[in-house]
Amino acid sequence: MLTLIDRAAAFGPRTAVVSAGRDYTYQQLLDRSARIAAALLAGATDLKEERIAFLVPPGFDYVAIQWGIWRAGGIAVPLCTKHPTLSLRYVIEDTAARTVLYTKWFADKLAPLFTELPADFIRAEDYGSAPTALPDVAPDRRAMILYTSGTTGRPKGVVTTHANTEAQITALVKAWQWSADDRILNILPLHHVHGIINVLSCALWSGACCVFLPRFSEGAVLEVFRRGEVNVFMAVPTIYYKLIHHYHSLLEVEQREISAALRKFRLMVSGSAALPVSVLEEWRDISGHTLLERYGMTEMGMAISNPYLGERRPGHIGQPLNGVTVRLADDGEIQVKGPNVFLEYWGRPEATAATFTDDGWFRSGDIAVYEDGAYRILGRNSVDIIKSGGYKISALEIEEVLRTHPQIKECGVVGLPDPEWGEIIGASLITDGHPLNLDELQAWLCERLPGYKLPRRYIFQDELPRNVMGKVTKQELKTAFA
Repeated sequence: MLTLIDRAAAFGPRTAVVSAGRDYTYQQLLDRSARIAAALLAGATDLKEERIAFLVPPGFDYVAIQWGIWRAGGIAVPLCTKHPTLSLRYVIEDTAARTVLYTKWFADKLAPLFTELPADFIRAEDYGSAPTALPDVAPDRRAMILYTSGTTGRPKGVVTTHANTEAQITALVKAWQWSADDRILNILPLHHVHGIINVLSCALWSGACCVFLPRFSEGAVLEVFRRGEVNVFMAVPTIYYKLIHHYHSLLEVEQREISAALRKFRLMVSGSAALPVSVLEEWRDISGHTLLERYGMTEMGMAISNPYLGERRPGHIGQPLNGVTVRLADDGEIQVKGPNVFLEYWGRPEATAATFTDDGWFRSGDIAVYEDGAYRILGRNSVDIIKSGGYKISALEIEEVLRTHPQIKECGVVGLPDPEWGEIIGASLITDGHPLNLDELQAWLCERLPGYKLPRRYIFQDELPRNVMGKVTKQELKTAFA
């Protein structure tokens, strides 16, 4: 049984989704997803884990298609709306998707693949047929394949079962005290666990409402806040940075109205990348809220979270969620066990085996320390931990200090190959436009990071390369230094 969908019947007349200016109830979501499931089955009794890819904008149709795939016994493969055709082709081919559902907005992008791939490409707007008997889908069956952005090699398809997703949802619903009275604005990409699980699925599990915008803009988001339409919000640090910048461009009366509305919120969360303390503090000044930071990955959903009630310490990610066990390996790597951890990498048994220890712990690749009852991330082993002269240096710690400099708006720190030191530290800086004296900057850093190895090379640029989740793309930064 699919508990997420079964629970929806109890919320029938309540609003589940707001999109394209319309309210959609849980009953409408059940009815539409049942018709989609029937069309996918096309007379069969069960899709038996066939992969169904879909490229649709965030909103009611997205949710109905996702649920329809699950109810028919298929594996949902959500495609990224911003990816180029070549990247979409890779995912469709890698999963051997039988069907690709898409809306008119993406017809031109997918058109080159219509005759090149064996999949059936079907317009989703009016897709569906008369409801029919649907299969009983066991919790241990594969539910979804999400592709990692990865730091090396081609993206891998992360396979989660229905039991995995239920464990991820229920841990967050309990930890963050979701209720049917919640309304959340979802501006996150829906091919990643952050948007799918943390926002959309937690809301729908709880009988709450998920609100979508036709398109993202800082002004539109702040206007939703000002009107008091939502009381929960989750985003990546880059989004909070953009909202802060736009807020300061508004008239004082508008700022007061937005801040007053934000103070009525129940919960605000930041994740998917390290949250600069400067952003946390400025958002707290604006909203009255200390952002709740948490830690997770595509392979395990969320594993660690700061408390809903209690102290949230800047730079720390808190304690393991209910049902999740965490340990730090000898080099400080976070390793995880629990029902939230994924099943496998699609079609990559060797990669799957390599990411688990002999005794079954998932290797996250992230390095952390445990301080006074809470975990603190030092960085990603492959890109954020710089090995110089026999020392392991956290790029994130240097970035955090650099962001406090009055002339530095944003930065990225990476390790650069060096024959003598192994790696030296390079810093890419976005400044306020005024000349920055590097000798003075280095002296300023020395005062704040005594005894720390500091950047030896700097470059200046107008913007830092980022992936779709707002993380600085450090492999591209290394190329910029070359």
